[in-house]
Amino acid sequence: MDYRPELQKKYYDEIVPALMKEFNYKSIMQVPKLEKIVLNRGVGEAVMDKKLIEDAQEELTAIAGQKAIKTYSKKAISNFKLREQTPIGVKVTLRKAKMYEFFERLIKVALPRVKDFNGVESNFDGRGNYSLGLEEQIIFTEINLDDVHNMLGLEANFVTTAPTDEEGYALLREFGMPFKNLKKK
Repeated sequence: MDYRPELQKKYYDEIVPALMKEFNYKSIMQVPKLEKIVLNRGVGEAVMDKKLIEDAQEELTAIAGQKAIKTYSKKAISNFKLREQTPIGVKVTLRKAKMYEFFERLIKVALPRVKDFNGVESNFDGRGNYSLGLEEQIIFTEINLDDVHNMLGLEANFVTTAPTDEEGYALLREFGMPFKNLKKK
């Protein structure tokens, strides 16, 4: 049986035809697509307390549904009491089905749980990729509130094949990303 997440089905059935019409693409191959979502979490306080990096890794693994890896410092900085190759963050890269499942949970469950939520900013990088900063990890239902010792945010980077910000915005808008100034066609 062919299992595909709802957003992946929506991409092929609704989003591709809508973007082909909106941008007058000649081929389906020109339509931008979501390549990967990278979840990143810096834990600078982990220099002093090694348990923080383990907690952050467990939480990000629960959120993503895929094991998070530790990131290490590249050089020593004495002002921050940081040595080379010290764990200072965690990250996970989601692709294919897991990427679509996480994206769906983000826009349908997690973001609506943010207090006083009225949309996300459109922070594109000039090449069609989008960055979203989340201030608290407790908006995800996978996190048990009793196990949270300190509030840490995380950053989600949506890497697309869109050549321009306008096309990347249109792609994520069609997926249902709740942008603040959502422009309708």
